[in-house]
Amino acid sequence: MNFLEGTTLARSELARDFDISPTGDPQTLVNELAVYINHLVEKDFNRLVSILYRIDISEETLNTTLKNNPGTDAGMLIAELVVQRQIQKINMRKQFKPPHDIPDDEKW
Repeated sequence: MNFLEGTTLARSELARDFDISPTGDPQTLVNELAVYINHLVEKDFNRLVSILYRIDISEETLNTTLKNNPGTDAGMLIAELVVQRQIQKINMRKQFKPPHDIPDDEKW
């Protein structure tokens, strides 16, 4: 799966958790996420923490990323982590997806 395809699938999944449009290009996805994440940092930090936990972004990864990029917009950094993690999850599901052509006598 290429990055563009991955971000398209990630966008549709992320639209459920974040207040973003389910369509658009990869850079727009990151920008929209960054704006919404910055909003959550200011207005509803607990919701942001909950979403990051559900998406499975570790506190260690988050802290390391923020620490290693001082002066960079935290919303943008977190948005990039979110997109990368969603693409990883999509790739894992594809890799371990059971085959659809299982013979009837082998189905449960």
